[in-house]
Amino acid sequence: MPAAVTPAEAGAISVPVVVVTGFLGAGKTTFINDMLLRADGQRIAAVVNDFGSINIDAALLSNATEEVIGLKNGCICCSLQGDLLRTLRNVLDGRPPDLIVIEASGVADPGGIVQALMDPVVARVASLDAVVCIADAEDLQDGETRWSDPLWLAQLRGSDMIQLSKVPAQANRVNALATRLATVARRPVFGTAGDVVEIAELVGAVRTRPVASIGTTPADRRFASLEWSCAGAIDMRAFQAAIQSLAPSLLRAKGFLTVTGASTRHLLFQMVGRRASVMPAALQKDGCALILIGERDVFDPDAARRLLAGLSEG
Repeated sequence: MPAAVTPAEAGAISVPVVVVTGFLGAGKTTFINDMLLRADGQRIAAVVNDFGSINIDAALLSNATEEVIGLKNGCICCSLQGDLLRTLRNVLDGRPPDLIVIEASGVADPGGIVQALMDPVVARVASLDAVVCIADAEDLQDGETRWSDPLWLAQLRGSDMIQLSKVPAQANRVNALATRLATVARRPVFGTAGDVVEIAELVGAVRTRPVASIGTTPADRRFASLEWSCAGAIDMRAFQAAIQSLAPSLLRAKGFLTVTGASTRHLLFQMVGRRASVMPAALQKDGCALILIGERDVFDPDAARRLLAGLSEG
């Protein structure tokens, strides 16, 4: 399988690869979008591994670069390594980009991606330069749940550096959080002042691997998800009531909405834990497409589907 990644021209220069990991809703897409906006003339190709077949993140990034490829089903690991390698082959065919950025799903252990990229044949044409973990400061300061989560710890310790997101204003709280992260992960922490690590810090450094596995539960056994869509508009107040009902069982929800009863018809909906937001969507397309994710023993996709179905029937 890896041999298929061999570039069309012999002796081609290996293209650097940056992998962006982090738990559900940490801010990975926002980080990559910022990278694309700061590309300074570099051609950056983004490979997005979203959870499910509705690729919300790829749609969001397509506004910043034309070179966005979406991989589906949420976990570039055993079953999707072949898809990743075929995608790299497509990206490198013709005129290769200056940089490839791979966004891992929030339910994925980055070890599977690292393993695929470390293959000697792949490394000749696509070299893994950095794994950066996006850490949600608000989430980490809400309590101790995330700090004992084996998947999050695997993402943290499987990275080369940590980028804080959603940083609060209080400097003492941020510094204490950064110190704790650095102690737990033994990795450098960026973003305590709201700054973002520069592309130059991600590319070209010599790093040592491999990373030891922590033994995380496979995503399909730990998480349950629902992909829901409808062709028409839904009532905004009815949608808010439905989400409020579902919120206690959800870790993450996101998608595009076409609504009635609001000043803006096309909206981007985002929810992380109990924090939810809507904003005008750049994608001006009628219809709704949502992804909802929760712990399998808490979230009931069938019940959620019935609830959401009532929105399009009303």
